[in-house]
Amino acid sequence: MYPKKQLAQLVISTCQFYEIDTVVISPGSRNAPLTIGFANHPNIKTYSIVDERCAAFFAMGIAQQKRRSVAIVCTSGSALLNYYPAIAEAFYSKIPLFVISADRPKHLIDVGDGQAIRQENVFANHILYSANLAENESEFENNTKILSEAIRTALLKKGPIHINVPFEEPLYEVVEEIDEYINDEVLRVAKEKRAAIKSDVNYGAFADIWNKAKRKLILIGVNYPSCKLQSVLSEYANDESVLVMTETTSNLYDSKFVNNIDVLITPLNEESFKALQPDVLVTLGGMVVSKRIKQFLRKYQPKHHWHIDKLDKLNTYFCLSEYVQEEPEVFLLELIAHKKKVISTYKDYWLGKENERIDSHDNFVNTVPYSDFKVFDILLKSIPNNCQLQLSNSSVIRYTQLFKLNPTLQVFCNRGTSGIDGSTSTAIGAALANKEQTVFISGDISFYYDSNALWNNYVPNNFRIIIVNNSGGGIFKIIPGPQTTNALNYFETPHSLSAEYLAKTYGFEYESAMSIKELEIKLSNFYTDSQKPKILEIFTPSSVNDSILKKYFKNL
Repeated sequence: MYPKKQLAQLVISTCQFYEIDTVVISPGSRNAPLTIGFANHPNIKTYSIVDERCAAFFAMGIAQQKRRSVAIVCTSGSALLNYYPAIAEAFYSKIPLFVISADRPKHLIDVGDGQAIRQENVFANHILYSANLAENESEFENNTKILSEAIRTALLKKGPIHINVPFEEPLYEVVEEIDEYINDEVLRVAKEKRAAIKSDVNYGAFADIWNKAKRKLILIGVNYPSCKLQSVLSEYANDESVLVMTETTSNLYDSKFVNNIDVLITPLNEESFKALQPDVLVTLGGMVVSKRIKQFLRKYQPKHHWHIDKLDKLNTYFCLSEYVQEEPEVFLLELIAHKKKVISTYKDYWLGKENERIDSHDNFVNTVPYSDFKVFDILLKSIPNNCQLQLSNSSVIRYTQLFKLNPTLQVFCNRGTSGIDGSTSTAIGAALANKEQTVFISGDISFYYDSNALWNNYVPNNFRIIIVNNSGGGIFKIIPGPQTTNALNYFETPHSLSAEYLAKTYGFEYESAMSIKELEIKLSNFYTDSQKPKILEIFTPSSVNDSILKKYFKNL
């Protein structure tokens, strides 16, 4: 059974041609032609997620892991607006989402009809491509071109695109197959040639600057795991004039990399910052978590800042001198062929400093009492090899940045907008798309905020959720400012909630811990095979967490 409507057939046929094989549908009536068609297509896997906000983040998690476009489909009205948080995240994280919204015909907008809002171009500020289709047959060729251009944009530029599809009633009429003429037209339009983006890099000019510099810093933000980039950066790490800094979300590990940036730079004074200030800064990847490194590089700016990225021109440190629109691996490999040996103590000096900090870190961890800090030390050491680690935002990602991670882990976090909304939904979608076990660590506020994520029939049994519950937004006791006001409760959101009954409602196994001993006992079999996914909720003392973290940095 396929929809009788030609426009719905065209959307489905175009998705099939461009190998969009995963569609997440939220129930509704106006999107019935699309729902019927996608659900019955033999080459398309469909999922039903009721809450549109969760559905969009769930789809984004799948797209994050598959590294290919995933479509989301909803009915008309406010349903579409619930997609916006995930669309903004996909926009800044460069994740291809194909947003398909059903709509009322134009003559029913703003006349008092139900579920009729102004849907055209509603995501204007955070979308790569947006278009409104027309249901009349005279617009068939134009609709075909729009759909093809939209999906090409999502695939080439890596981000969200939105197609608004108005349908007149009736909505539920069906036929046995898609019109062959539609498939032929999709193929014809898709074969139209597009001009390729060419890269023209003067490597000789870059090499002249590179070979004269004695202090070169390579800083990598959010990055999908890449053996090729790992290999080429390890070569650069052998250069005594080059310091490579990575973050948890960079997914790059080497004993000659600085993997814990805040641990290294937090204790530095002005003289030390000037010694760390690079002549050349090369940045790769997406968003950087560390606020301290951003403050440092904005104040102690390099003479040259090169950002290497095929898609995005990021001027994070307000001193960008060159944007190289090339794959980082390609640029770095080519630069190696031109570079010369430079005598410098830059790398060895700062790696020595990092080792001193790590000794201080280890001594502190061994004496610290039960707290958020101690819990993260225990948790991060407990995760089995080769797991996918998904992290929520706020204090969770910041604590994780302070510890050396198992290099076999693949680490992901929604750092595009850095919001707490949708982290659980993203993790579940990612778990579904990844063969390895997925462990999701979340703060309590983030978890409860996205609790509808558990309203999901597709959670793998090996999925594990760990909630660090400090009874409120602990980040607001850590950052300067909120505690100086008389409105801390409105920042921190104190509560006494437990996830136990949510776990029962949605069919998860549930365990809790309130001490180091309890935590170690519960973790001993937490990752083992089970018939249900599991939640471990760890209750920590909110009254001491912030003071322990401050003592940690002072101890460094």
